[in-house]
Amino acid sequence: MIKVETYIPSSFIDQLREKLNEVGALTIDDIYDNCITTSKVTSYWRPLEGANPYLGELGVLDMEEEQKVEFCCNRDKMEQVVKIIKKVHPYEKPVIILIPLISI
Repeated sequence: MIKVETYIPSSFIDQLREKLNEVGALTIDDIYDNCITTSKVTSYWRPLEGANPYLGELGVLDMEEEQKVEFCCNRDKMEQVVKIIKKVHPYEKPVIILIPLISI
């Protein structure tokens, strides 16, 4: 299993959840699906020269409310999950954190 974390504007959460659930990434033991958690966070960034920001202006520090999205899935879904996040996410370089989990 792996834990996946990403940060995304609230308006994209339902689309992301639906796409991840379609491929079984949000299913636990074939008895629950749509298993995902979100929490409000504040993110900061400054787009530098060469960036094409979805939000913000080049050279200007930006601060926005986003949602931290967390879920666990089987490692065999990892590549598919990353592709889905990159496709749905509006940012050119979304933060995607993959954490291997130890089963007990």
